[in-house]
Amino acid sequence: MKNYTKWITSSILISIISIVFVLIFTFDKTTIEVVREIRPGYVIAALFIHLFSFYIWGLRIKSMASALGHEIDLKTSMEMVISGTFVAALTPSSIGGEPLRIHLLRQKNMPVGQATAVILGERVLDALLILLAVPFSLYFLHGILSDSRLDTVIILGEVLSIVVFALMIYATVKPGFIKFTINCLMRWIGRLGGKKTEQKLHKLSESIDREIDEFHSSINIFLTEGRKGLYYGLIFTVIYWIVEFSSLPITLMGLNQAPSVLISFAVQVLLMIIIVMPLTPGASGVAELAAISLFSIFVPANILGITVAAWRTFTFYTNIIAGGFVSFKLLKDTDLVKKYLNQSQNEA
Repeated sequence: MKNYTKWITSSILISIISIVFVLIFTFDKTTIEVVREIRPGYVIAALFIHLFSFYIWGLRIKSMASALGHEIDLKTSMEMVISGTFVAALTPSSIGGEPLRIHLLRQKNMPVGQATAVILGERVLDALLILLAVPFSLYFLHGILSDSRLDTVIILGEVLSIVVFALMIYATVKPGFIKFTINCLMRWIGRLGGKKTEQKLHKLSESIDREIDEFHSSINIFLTEGRKGLYYGLIFTVIYWIVEFSSLPITLMGLNQAPSVLISFAVQVLLMIIIVMPLTPGASGVAELAAISLFSIFVPANILGITVAAWRTFTFYTNIIAGGFVSFKLLKDTDLVKKYLNQSQNEA
């Protein structure tokens, strides 16, 4: 439990320190006036829009699982999403949510290979949409971005995303090569660890081979008779990101601003590229500092700190609160969450 508490504390602490830093350097007399004139209806709407994104995400899991012949009710799929966001908020690059959602799908009698296909399929669709949106975002922001260091970070994030996306596609197309690589690695480690270790790793290697074959067959289903699930998955992915990105401009409207929706969306696309880099748990610190630079493009300096704080509250703290409630109160899988949280952190 100490390790679990440490990661929650460090993730939240880094985020709070970053937000306080932003508030200190952007707060002035006019900020107080803006705070007094906040329109709470818009702020509440922005919060509910973020919560509504969980519903869209749940529909995506439900539709993609259905395409593989497994019917999952919407309530269960939303529980998977919300509990997954809790773990994702505490692990670098949000990688912790995937193993947990795969396990929860397995609890619904879905083979691990098919469960992996559904969850990895989500990740691929997200990556594909964001990567395709980056050129359009850069076009809308052309001439506005003036920080060469920020340009470098965005380029590095884009390259990293492309590499990860390419590896996922290659693993789908060429499972034989992936199995061969894993088997070679297992044999090499086995020789170093002795005979007993070699025997255990041999069994593990055989198990991994079976799961890769199951995953590959599931991907084939998505590309053939399961195309309907992939089609709906893509539609829900587009809707999900539109809904998720909408909370920021609505928040700004609550601060009596008239933001450009296109610029707001373009900035958030680039922000997603930056925070995907696995530097800190839940991208704490990275997300806040990147948001300062990017939001400053269209947000007045006197409300920049408040805007970043509100955005992070909706997209980070809400996930921790809602995800923690579902994980510990509804699912009652404390040990499961701890297990996958620790596993994801060790892998990272």
